Amino acid sequence: MNYVFDVDGTLTPSRMKMDPSFQKFFLEFAKNNECFLITGSDYEKTVQQVGKEICENVITVWNCCGNSVWQRGVEVYRSDWKLPEYVENWLKNMLKNSDFGLRTGNHIEHRPGLVNFSVVGRNCTLGERMLYRQWDEENKERQTIAKAFNIAFNHEGLIAQVAGETGLDITPIGADKSQVAISLFGPTTFFGDKMEVGGNDYPLAEELKQREDNVCISVKDWKDTQRYLFGLSYKGLHEYVGVV
Repeated sequence: MNYVFDVDGTLTPSRMKMDPSFQKFFLEFAKNNECFLITGSDYEKTVQQVGKEICENVITVWNCCGNSVWQRGVEVYRSDWKLPEYVENWLKNMLKNSDFGLRTGNHIEHRPGLVNFSVVGRNCTLGERMLYRQWDEENKERQTIAKAFNIAFNHEGLIAQVAGETGLDITPIGADKSQVAISLFGPTTFFGDKMEVGGNDYPLAEELKQREDNVCISVKDWKDTQRYLFGLSYKGLHEYVGVV
């Protein structure tokens, strides 16, 4: 069985470090099972969140939605895609016109094969992140921006998807998390917290569901993942998480 894990919101609190007791347990789990990580973040951030040992004991870390691929601490693939300037200008206009008043900097972050866009900015504190998350839950700004982006740029081969608590991941169509499915052989269980339509876990979940014996588990937070791995029965699992 392959086990594939999103990171933010699935193994860790969003943008934060893994719980130490869960980290210790998960390291042993990774050493004894076929485990993979898939995240929109870069490798350096993933190491900060889950630790170097976990990153080097899983089979593969797919960073930047699979556009930067790491195995045993070595990058084995990196996309050279760049966001066109006129698309970046469109994002800057969205930033300028947002009704959310706080700006912290680093709003358009370029990563291998991916751009992360955040109105509040990736320099925000935990408190500022929570303010934006609560505001976005009420106003659905990220969903609105993603929909507008996809209307404007899908015909040019680009897609925006809600990611984490404050951002959008922008990639070429097909260069999202779904691209890693080709590397997964045999039954696979995928854990993610953004499997709804428009979320950045959704494309991989939809791809995996095309095959028999695959299970996609939508978790509310890292504690849901922990409960499953600590040995909850499949029946009990349904009381905590949605299997999509």
